[in-house]
Amino acid sequence: HAANLGYENEENIVFVEKALCDIENPNKTVEELVQLVLDTGMYGVKAMEILDRANTETYGHPVAGKANIGVGTNPGILISGHDLKDMERLLEQTKGTGVDVYTHSEMLPANYYPAFKKYDNFRGNYGGSWWSQDKEFPTFNGPILFTSNCIVPYPFREGAKKVNYIDKVFTTNAAGMEGCKHIELDEFGNKDFSEIINLAKKCEPPIEIEKGEVNGGFAHNQVLQLKDKIIDAVKSGAIKRFIVMGGCDGRMADRKYYTEFAEKLPKDTVILTAGCAKFRYLKLPLGDIGGIPRVLDAGQCNDSYS
Repeated sequence: HAANLGYENEENIVFVEKALCDIENPNKTVEELVQLVLDTGMYGVKAMEILDRANTETYGHPVAGKANIGVGTNPGILISGHDLKDMERLLEQTKGTGVDVYTHSEMLPANYYPAFKKYDNFRGNYGGSWWSQDKEFPTFNGPILFTSNCIVPYPFREGAKKVNYIDKVFTTNAAGMEGCKHIELDEFGNKDFSEIINLAKKCEPPIEIEKGEVNGGFAHNQVLQLKDKIIDAVKSGAIKRFIVMGGCDGRMADRKYYTEFAEKLPKDTVILTAGCAKFRYLKLPLGDIGGIPRVLDAGQCNDSYS
């Protein structure tokens, strides 16, 4: 994703090649392999730093705010995944068309980047975690664009509503599935989303599945701007503890543990999160502490550098 925005690091690429060779080498000692694991973590952080710099230098630092989770009256396109360049392309190409754009799951953080706030047809977020696709996509009515994330065969859950939406699913980048139209870069490095937009115009507006707003945009730059307020809350005893709850969500019933855990945390506790596991508790009415939301959402998997 950083490379899509023109940011690359040769050192990281060299390490990946070396690591893939080293794990195939039967002569490596335990000590060397342990060091390889530690180096992998270090280069992982370096990769996240490059991506963070690519996103923020291109689209600005995320700003804390609220994303609408209701719907408008226009037909819409739902965009899912991590690629902010595709988000920009879609918003540019839908300007003035009467088609709204909604984020889904991993693309939720796009709601907090300053560069995207200028688009009047950027409506908000629709739905929740990746595993709810088969329940939420039929009610969205419009086409869905996957940029690089969890796309699952329809319907993959027993008892799921048997409404076929696969003819409305488009993919790009590394995402892809049989039966879906895949959109590639053209010879000039652009992508043409006109087929998606034309299809959207023929669709009904999304069916509203929830109302309200969700907090987000608490990436590192924004949190550091609030540091004095946060430190004062810690010193006064208003905030007693920070808990990190991050990672990927799953459809298993026992994942409700995270919802229950968030609900039962003391009122003087703040949750720091990134990744779609947050959909287990992001919409709970957990309130705030002196104006500081009790869930500080830094973004998605690709925002974990914060």
